[in-house]
Amino acid sequence: MELDPIDRRIIAALQSDGRMTAQELADRVGLSSSPCARRVRLLEERGVITGYTAVIDQDLVDLPISVFASIKLERQREEELERFNTAISRWPEVVDCYLMTGQRDYLLRIVVRDLHAYDRFLKEKLTRLDGVASIESSFALSQIKRSNQLPI
Repeated sequence: MELDPIDRRIIAALQSDGRMTAQELADRVGLSSSPCARRVRLLEERGVITGYTAVIDQDLVDLPISVFASIKLERQREEELERFNTAISRWPEVVDCYLMTGQRDYLLRIVVRDLHAYDRFLKEKLTRLDGVASIESSFALSQIKRSNQLPI
């Protein structure tokens, strides 16, 4: 799908403030309200805009620990990949998951309350998953930057 400059301005504006009113958005991108609302609806229907959400400070909701886990599978066959994908999609502790190139197959960001919670997650979920050959965990000391905004 080809995005024109107005579509890009709409996306950039909504990324910075998804709660602005339709009129505020229209004013910001230089359209009247109805055409702007139509464009937003088309961006949603085409799957460019996939949803709206609040960004939460994980420290303030007592989930201060971010762990990055590199996972290597025993084999990278389609059924093993699908089994892994299905399992981790059910686990709320896994907030990000990427299929990777290189030495490891997956990179997960896992958010938990404390080290004991991560230990439980490892023992009760991740290590019990068939096909996992190895897990390498790295604990984030601090977050320097976090953004949900794409460079549109």
